[in-house]
Amino acid sequence: MWAFMEGVIRAGDTYTYDRDLTEEQTRDSWLVPLPGRAFVAVDDDGRMLGTSKVTRNHGGGGAHIASASYMVAPGHHGRGVGRALGEHSLQWARAAGFRAMQFNAVVETNTRAVALWHSLGFATIATLPGGFEHPDQGFVGLHIMYREL
Repeated sequence: MWAFMEGVIRAGDTYTYDRDLTEEQTRDSWLVPLPGRAFVAVDDDGRMLGTSKVTRNHGGGGAHIASASYMVAPGHHGRGVGRALGEHSLQWARAAGFRAMQFNAVVETNTRAVALWHSLGFATIATLPGGFEHPDQGFVGLHIMYREL
């Protein structure tokens, strides 16, 4: 996964990750502990197209709310990989007993992701103005998105 995740992280325009994360740090944060799961999407030839992770958004009294993250390999955007990962993660989270899913930080300039999540039933419930420093566009908003399962 690192083969494409590194470029996404280094670009710094869609994730709130530190841009200098190492492969080990990325693996440790992406391969979440139970009850969470990480998933990969592959084509018929076994090429990795993307990955997602689903985990508890909070512990304790908030442990019934899932959160998720997604990365699609460059060259595979716009081909339904993100949608397939999103639909799968929603189904998995529901089956795992989560009652809702919340995204804490969707960069507002990541318009493809915002449109995808809206099409899958998420609502933007708040935007933190200037919550993300985009490498080209300066300070832009971070959406909090939510959907019941």
